[in-house]
Order: sequence, then structure tokens, then C-alpha cells
Amino acid sequence: MNNAAPNATRNILVVAHAQRVDTVDAAERVVTALRAAGARPVIADDRNELAEVRPSLADVATLDDVDIADIELAVVLGGDGTILRAAELVRNGTAPVLGINMGHVGFLAEIERDDMDDAVRRVIARDYEVEERLALHVEVRDAADATIYSTWALNEATVEKASRERMLEVVVGVDGRPLSSFGCDGVVISTPTGSTAYNFSAGGPVIWPTVEAISVVPLSAHALFARPLVVGPEHTVSIDVLERTDGTGVLWCDGRRSHDLPPGARVVVGRSNVPVRLARLHPASFTDRLVRKFQLPVDGWRGPAAAVEAPQ
Repeated sequence: MNNAAPNATRNILVVAHAQRVDTVDAAERVVTALRAAGARPVIADDRNELAEVRPSLADVATLDDVDIADIELAVVLGGDGTILRAAELVRNGTAPVLGINMGHVGFLAEIERDDMDDAVRRVIARDYEVEERLALHVEVRDAADATIYSTWALNEATVEKASRERMLEVVVGVDGRPLSSFGCDGVVISTPTGSTAYNFSAGGPVIWPTVEAISVVPLSAHALFARPLVVGPEHTVSIDVLERTDGTGVLWCDGRRSHDLPPGARVVVGRSNVPVRLARLHPASFTDRLVRKFQLPVDGWRGPAAAVEAPQ
């Protein structure tokens, strides 16, 4: 149970994919329920796009009208991409994010669309727990080691080659010491939350959310020692784009924020002092989430079936 003190006005952010009719319909249902309960729904800067599909949303408040610090919680209607967008929107506040999956895998989502009405009821009742997830602080430094760009990531920071026909020459370091240099397509630096995303597709390990760690996975590396690494959150990882690189690289964070990396640039990644807060409705295990989201075979399991089928 979330025991936050009630505010005079309860501002609930509703984030929906404006290009999908089903998510806009869901947004309208959530907005109606929040208003009926006396809360004020707030939507992002895509109000006009949403209103083109559902005119009833034309008069909903936006983040231009409400300070992000006054947002109590963000209800997200969509897949993982929309949830990452919501996390970005509330980054400078304290609002937790509650994901309702309207997409495919939806690994970050808490529940599926069929349970949406119950989720809104529990949001109104403040009947949820808040879980903090490790986020990354990411800096780009120039050849003089001056910081020229900084950002953050919930899932991963990825250094990639900018041109398909080129290869990046990089050297990976940990805590200011060189580890290995090689040519590659890139390097993925992931949180436990992002371990089931790009990290997983690149051959990295799945990391339980309760394990605070950072995963480092080279992409198509031409090297004998280019296996995935896992370091503790107190360590920093650096990726230097070597001067001999034929071309440029690019930094991507959560697939949303990018910065060009010329030869000589260094990307430094460590734990952010500001975690991402996720709202949780069910205490089911991460194992059950893996089985359900990836549709893993569990034939032969000798324990209770409910352990695999529990809702989350």
C-alpha cells in the first residue's frame, strides 16, 4: 500500500501512443475514471493528436499546465517504448510509472489491458507499491576529457557504429583502467531492467531486478576476449572510440536520446544517483514474468502450477 499523503489536487499523468486507436480509447477510459474519482488527469504534449481521435480529450490538462513535481503517478498505455517515454517525462519528479501493456511483449508493463479498470481503481485508492530500479548516468567526454554531453538511461546505453559499412575501434575500461580493445559493431551497457531488452538480444545475461549490476556486451566484436561482463553498480565503465576508427559512432540511450561520437570521444557510464520508480500492483516473482513474457516451456515442472501462472 502506498502511504503518500494526499494532495489538494491529485494530478495523474496519462501517457498513450497517439498513433494507435486502441490506446487512445484506453486513454479516454482512464481520463473518465480519474475525473469521476475527483483526480485531475494530465496528458503529455500530444494532446492535439489524441484529440483528433477522441475530441473528449481536447480539454485535458497537459504538462504545460502542471509542474512535473506535482504529478503523483504516471499511467502508461502502450508497450515498452511508451513506458520509456513516460520515464523520461517524469525524470525530474518523483512520480512512479505504472505500465499497462497495449503492445506485444511489454516487459516493463505491470499488467495487461484486460485488467486496466482494476488498475485505475487501485491507482485512485493508492493501492500499489513503489519499486526503485537502478538507472545509468551517461557522459560523453572529448579528447581533453571535458564532459560535452550527459544523459541517463533506464534500459541501456549503447555505443554503435554510425555507418553500416564501417567498424568501430574501441577500448573498454573499468574504473579508469583499460580492459581490452577491439573492432566491433558497438557495445551495449545495460541495467538489470534492460537486461531483457537489447542486452538479451545481443547475447547478454538476464539479470534479476534485485541484483544491482551493470552488464557490458560487445556487438559482433573481432576479438578473442569479447565476452559479456557484469560489474557492480559502484564501478564505472568507459568506451573510448579510438582515433584510428574509420568513421564515427553514435551513443543511444534507451533508443530515445542520441549523441554523435567522433574519433577520440569517450563514453563513461555508471550508476545514476536518481533511480527510476515503478508502481507495482502484484508481488509475483520475476521468474513468473520471464516465463509468461517469453512463453518459456516449463514442461516437467514438479512444483505447483500456480507458481507459473500467478498474475503480476
